[in-house]
Amino acid sequence: MKIHEYQAKELFRKYRIPVPEGGVAFSVEEARKVAAGLGGWPVVVKAQIHAGGRGKGGGVKLARSEEEVQQAAGGILGMTLVTHQTGPEGRLVRKLLVEQGLNIAKELYLSIVPDRATAKIVIMASEAGGMDIEEVAARSPEKIIKSFVNPLLGLQAFHCRQLAFGLNLPPAAAKNFMPMIQNLYRLFVEYDCSLVEINPLVLTTEEAVIALDAKITLDDNALFRHKDILELRDLDEENPLEVEASKYNLNYINLEGNVGNMVNGAGLAMATMDIIKHAGAEPANFLDVGGGASAEMVENGFRIILSDKNVKGILINIFGGILRCDTLARGVVEAATKTGIQVPVVVRMEGTNVEEGRRILAESGLNLITAADLKDAARKVAEIVK
Repeated sequence: MKIHEYQAKELFRKYRIPVPEGGVAFSVEEARKVAAGLGGWPVVVKAQIHAGGRGKGGGVKLARSEEEVQQAAGGILGMTLVTHQTGPEGRLVRKLLVEQGLNIAKELYLSIVPDRATAKIVIMASEAGGMDIEEVAARSPEKIIKSFVNPLLGLQAFHCRQLAFGLNLPPAAAKNFMPMIQNLYRLFVEYDCSLVEINPLVLTTEEAVIALDAKITLDDNALFRHKDILELRDLDEENPLEVEASKYNLNYINLEGNVGNMVNGAGLAMATMDIIKHAGAEPANFLDVGGGASAEMVENGFRIILSDKNVKGILINIFGGILRCDTLARGVVEAATKTGIQVPVVVRMEGTNVEEGRRILAESGLNLITAADLKDAARKVAEIVK
């Protein structure tokens, strides 16, 4: 789950990670009041959406007076902000963060992520702050410092020194940077984060180290431990179909293709999408109904897939284990009957009670296309959508 920058900075304050003074605003007048309360100029007016690259898209403005704050807030609020992370459709800006300007001497990059390859937590830092880290990694990988932390042992002093020295921080700044790293790591672990990123982390002319930006992504599977974080969820920033799927415990991700998919198991879903592309078509979604799905869950999955107007055909690929093939077949028949399905459906199933499942589908009277195997299923659905 992603949260907004202003929400992430509230967590930073809780963990004593320095951030600029500021506040959230939902209107031009609120933005003006927040700016007036900061006690000096300039201030920065920043769009709050779940995407990076806001500055390049016109979503971050510097203001040196109340009049400029009103102009900036009025221009950003209500705009459809398009960045490299939003896609061409962009995101509607509904809220702003207004915060004090800083005397910036240097922009740095800092993030913490889990590293699956080493089973460790990696802290990445770079003197090339303010830039897309992917671009830095591609063009100048030597500029990225990586410090690997064994999660069983935790962050050690040498990790902090390695990062401070790698960023060429002056002694006064390094002294403040080390406890900040410790607090940031503690936040990452205690809130079950999958990403904590500060870009840029700034060194001011006063040699203070301050998080000018804040991005936090949390592991959805651990949210039951963090009821306070659940309150920060912004449904306006999420795909409506994905929000609907979450109500039924369905793992759904909307994509840009025209072949709807229903699969049981994340690995099987990935393989199914790959073979659809190999057959010359494009998947419209990732939908994992799970190993223990009921007929009702299958029905809800069907309804969500059909809500996507881009879907021209549906591929059901089920390996019957915990989810038996006859249970799936009943769910498919019920869903197709209730939704009045108008697009072709290709079904490939194997496993427990497969013959019973095939019998249910055959006797349903519905126009369901059966496939001998996964390759045959992908070929058939690709021909349909073409």
